[in-house]
Amino acid sequence: MDNLLAQLKEMLSDLSEEHGVDPLLLGILYIVSKVSVIIMLALMIRNMRAKKPFTMILLFAALCFCIPYLYFIIAGRNIHFGVYVFIGLIFVYGGYAIRKKIVEKARLAS
Repeated sequence: MDNLLAQLKEMLSDLSEEHGVDPLLLGILYIVSKVSVIIMLALMIRNMRAKKPFTMILLFAALCFCIPYLYFIIAGRNIHFGVYVFIGLIFVYGGYAIRKKIVEKARLAS
């Protein structure tokens, strides 16, 4: 088990040096962004039920969703083109999933 962890640490270190992205920072940004998205969606649903404006909360949720990927795009170097395509697909799917959840909750609130 220790050997496996050592290999994983070495692999992440090599990838970090090769691509210029700190895996620990990327992981922290990812976790913080997902927690923020969940909180923003809960606030947005609450505002929708109360018939209050929710556009700014939606935009902030979208920004929170994008933060780790933007870090990867800005800080990364020598990244394969397919990774950028994959990140684009993640953005599209994330927008679709958020829209689906909002429409579903809005129907339940009505």
